[in-house]
Amino acid sequence: MRKTVATAAAPGAIGPYSQAVRSGGFLFCSGQIPLDPGTGKMVEGGIEAQTERVLKNLEAVLAAGGASLAKVVKTTVYLADLGDFPAMNAVYGKFFPELPPARATVQAAKLPAGAMVEIDAIAETD
Repeated sequence: MRKTVATAAAPGAIGPYSQAVRSGGFLFCSGQIPLDPGTGKMVEGGIEAQTERVLKNLEAVLAAGGASLAKVVKTTVYLADLGDFPAMNAVYGKFFPELPPARATVQAAKLPAGAMVEIDAIAETD
């Protein structure tokens, strides 16, 4: 059975999609961008600040869906500039210190709202 997940602790969906969908023992989280959920505005700062905000948003969606960063099995990282990879990776590693998930990282021509980074995730819920 599919169940949609939504939380005010992360930016709301800005289109016809859910923040996450829980199905078959997994939570499929939509991509998060570095919007502050309190203000709805892009966080100030460079790739480090944006990556941290994205992962905090993702953490909030995971919690609302009954999962956590420790339960994440796969992420996809979208970067506006692959040159930001080392800085993004340093912040990302702090959120996944043990048993990091599988990951793909790609450069995207353009991300929503001018974001420098977007990350989606799949996590176990059982």
